[in-house]
Amino acid sequence: MIRLLAIDQGTTSSRAIVFNEKGGIISIAQQEFEQIFPKNGWVEHNPEEIWSSVLKTCREAARKAGYKINRIGITNQRETTILWNRKTGKPVYNAIVWQDRRTADLCAQLKKKGYEKVIKSKTGLLLDPYFSATKIAWILDNVKGVRKAAEKGDIAFGTIDSFLLWRLTDGKVHATDATNASRTMLFDIQKNKWDSKLLKIFNIPENILPEVRDCVADFGKTTKEILGQEITIGAMIGDQQSATVGQACFSPGMVKSTYGTGCFVMVNTGTKIIKSKNRLLSTIAYRIKGRTTYGLEGSVFISGAVVKWLRDKMHLINNSSETEKIAREQKENNGVYLVPAFTGLGAPYWQPEARGAILGLTRDTGPEEIIRAALESVCYQTYDLLMAMAKDGVKFKKLRVDGGMVNNNWLMQFLSDVLQISIERPTIHETTAFGAAALAGVQAGIFKSLKDIDKCWSKESSYSSKMTIKDRDLLIKYWKKAIKSVLCFSEK
Repeated sequence: MIRLLAIDQGTTSSRAIVFNEKGGIISIAQQEFEQIFPKNGWVEHNPEEIWSSVLKTCREAARKAGYKINRIGITNQRETTILWNRKTGKPVYNAIVWQDRRTADLCAQLKKKGYEKVIKSKTGLLLDPYFSATKIAWILDNVKGVRKAAEKGDIAFGTIDSFLLWRLTDGKVHATDATNASRTMLFDIQKNKWDSKLLKIFNIPENILPEVRDCVADFGKTTKEILGQEITIGAMIGDQQSATVGQACFSPGMVKSTYGTGCFVMVNTGTKIIKSKNRLLSTIAYRIKGRTTYGLEGSVFISGAVVKWLRDKMHLINNSSETEKIAREQKENNGVYLVPAFTGLGAPYWQPEARGAILGLTRDTGPEEIIRAALESVCYQTYDLLMAMAKDGVKFKKLRVDGGMVNNNWLMQFLSDVLQISIERPTIHETTAFGAAALAGVQAGIFKSLKDIDKCWSKESSYSSKMTIKDRDLLIKYWKKAIKSVLCFSEK
């Protein structure tokens, strides 16, 4: 039996999943880790805790699968930034998470200097704290001795994939893939290389950067101590791009939406880079055999995280699965709207200073209305992204969905109602992990091409809109008012 191990290192947990060649799950292990909030708008992870969680879950999943692993694929939370000492392998500071907004002032300064246009033209990204470049600059300038050590060649930078690769290979390989590189704000997506002008803008030495390889490549072997045998790492890819592969969105115009910590909609644009006029992101969807496929992406910072907030901070639920029954029992939202801008607003607003709000409260409002409003917010934010894509010329009639939240049937029906298109949920629920595993299978020759991956995709269920456009438009009208209120409140 073929065994492909996917390391799925996410924002709130690390998972290891062993798949067979048909996408079936042989074994799975998961471990959550601490979310660190040192200041308002700051979000960090302990890199050692991430490494420990990855090591533990890999060993557990491999043990359950009988230890014989053919290949490893890595997929990861993107943009999250780690700098470490090349000699010791130790991080010089906590990982600064993609949600972190501490560099908002630096981004504002760079915008005033007129750098946003050149950054967008080269990277396809907007000048925002979301991406890695300003996080790197912050560590270099705020952690004592790091810039000097970097100039001497003693410091390595990486997104989570690079850090894990370094540890898995015992420091033998310092590399990343094109998708993760494309999210740093330092990579020219047209020329497919690190850009010297961008490095100068952010004052980042080139010698800290990893080598950029295709998503399907030989990334080296794990040491024998990791899983009892040396195993080739055959693929690395950012989580949203991996979900695009796992959803078999291989033709231009195919679109998927992933509902994890955040919500990320990506449409395959083929060999064409669509330069958005509606504040969406041009990015690399995947690069195989030197051929680059591009995507147009909309990013929402909080979706599944709002349910975690309901559970861990507000204590309104004990388990995320409770939300479906609670929402279904409410005939309507009773005019309550929740804007989960806990770490700012992403696309298409890009307001890092925005913060969350609940609007429409009355004395009758209770936990049930707030819980439903939290779920509805995920659908409204997806609507905002798809409308921006439509304005950029993207046409679509259906949306493939994945991520933990898609198991909520009420949510999927409401999503279809809001979007007025068909929603398709795949048989393979773990599409993000499967994307990385499948690409590792391509590297191993288990899958001959992307067409073989496509054969693994099948539809488990679909949802069609049951709501009138009139009723939908009324909901959207008040959602837009809620967004406007939050944006107004964030103004300095």
